Parts: sequence; C-alpha cells; structure tokens
Amino acid sequence: MPPTARTGGDLTKKKCRPCERGAPSLGPKRVRRLLGQLRGWESTGREIARTYKFDDHYQTIAFVNAVAWISHSQNHHPDLEVSYNSCRVRYSTHAIGGLSENDFICAAKVEALLQAGQ
Repeated sequence: MPPTARTGGDLTKKKCRPCERGAPSLGPKRVRRLLGQLRGWESTGREIARTYKFDDHYQTIAFVNAVAWISHSQNHHPDLEVSYNSCRVRYSTHAIGGLSENDFICAAKVEALLQAGQ
C-alpha cells in the first residue's frame, strides 16, 4: 500500500487546520508513517527537521522566501536556521507541544518546492 493511502492522501494537497491548545500530539506510530512520506526529514520526538544545502547565499535566501510563502499561506510557521549556503527547517506545533499533521503537510510542501525545480 502506498504511503499516501495509509495516511488519507497526498500531504501536499492538504491544508493546515488550526490546532487547539491542549489537543493531543501525534503518537510515535503515526509520526513514523508520515515521516515515511518525507525524503531526508528526521524526527527528534517533538519536531521534524531537515537541512537543505545550496550553491550560494542567493539560492539559500530564495529558498527561505519560498518557505515563508508556504508558512504564510498555511498559517503554520517553522523555525529556520539560515547560513550562507544552507537552511535547517524545523517544524513542530507549539500550541500542542509536539507534532501535528500540519507539520508534515508543510514539510511536504517544502519538499515539493525543490522537486518542482528539478
């Protein structure tokens, strides 16, 4: 069974939904399933993260701006660590103190950015 069938659809086609403070975060089994749909992302328990490498600062900042557009459109914002030729993107849902499906939706949309450019 393809990963999208196990989780109810292509993450890039989903839209983030507001999370209520105190709502439960995703359990480890669900996190593993969703993480399986994301190439190169890792889970640290309460967040998912990936570091992207670029040829130069211009490409890095163009990527950061594209991630900012996704964040704004989904109203779900990552923590970004930006350097000359790399950017580490970290998602977690602060309102619930862990991971929600929103984190995986946004991560999938970030992945789609780079796949579209290839």
